[in-house]
Amino acid sequence: MTDTPHRHLPDRLDNPLKSAILSWESLLVLVAVAIFIVNSFSSPYFLNAWSLSDLTFNFTEKALIALAMALLIISGEIDLSVAAIIALASTLMGFALQYGADTPVLVAIGIGTGIACGAFNGFLVTGLKLPSIVVTIGTMSLFRGISFIILGDQSFKGYPASFAWFGQGYVFWVISFELVLFAVAALVFYVLLHRTNFGRRVYAIGNNDVAAKFSGVRVERVKFILFCLTGLMSGMAAVLLTARLGSTRPSIAEGWELEAITMVVLGGVSILGGAGTIIGVVLAALIMGLVTFGLGLLNVPGIVMSIFIGALLIIVIALPILYRQLRSRR
Repeated sequence: MTDTPHRHLPDRLDNPLKSAILSWESLLVLVAVAIFIVNSFSSPYFLNAWSLSDLTFNFTEKALIALAMALLIISGEIDLSVAAIIALASTLMGFALQYGADTPVLVAIGIGTGIACGAFNGFLVTGLKLPSIVVTIGTMSLFRGISFIILGDQSFKGYPASFAWFGQGYVFWVISFELVLFAVAALVFYVLLHRTNFGRRVYAIGNNDVAAKFSGVRVERVKFILFCLTGLMSGMAAVLLTARLGSTRPSIAEGWELEAITMVVLGGVSILGGAGTIIGVVLAALIMGLVTFGLGLLNVPGIVMSIFIGALLIIVIALPILYRQLRSRR
């Protein structure tokens, strides 16, 4: 029995192609291709260039959050307040608009609010040693509650055209600014996680934060930075979403925390921390965009999409656990 792992490990190392083919990311590619083909047969409008462009709006804003959330979950933490951060950032942008703020100020307020909220979460978790799931459930209610206090049942409208371009503009033909921004962000996070010492520290913390601390890793500092990054991406998503909708409501982005976490877990990031890739998260975001856009073309009600996303989250969390249990029994 002791010989089995020693035979298995060199085999994987000597066959990187086999390892890549059998990887979770390869499975996600196949799933994405299959869903694309099904959508192309399900609706005659799907393969239109502008329809495919609209598809990107269906996931880019949430995927921006998922990129940062992936690093946070790999480190063993989580942030359930991301959607509420979007609501608060959007509300403060709308509030500033009433006093004549121009586009650069609005963008700065949106991103700055996101970073401040992320830093607040990070301080409570790393400074006061509170559990991140408890902290972010609390700030989820706090941030959105502030939005409801400021707005009530009203909404802010009248954003300038220069601001609307961030959520509605195109860089070239059908390639939107949002898609380009997401591609750049994905590249940055890929390099950060997979090609830097900071990324290696994130993995080390997620696998064993005590061992990482004794190895010289400043665990609290790294986690604080990750919460700030998650807030930053939530602030950017708030700018894009507000610009695309052209209005601000306190209920904006409700349920997005669930979709962002689903993208991360579907992308192969372990909910227990210590494992995952940015490529997997990008593919998972594309898959969810394809699914929801395809269902939208078929006029499937939004509540059905919510049921699907909830069920998908349960399945992708349960499958690895069931697989490990089966292997241990065998």
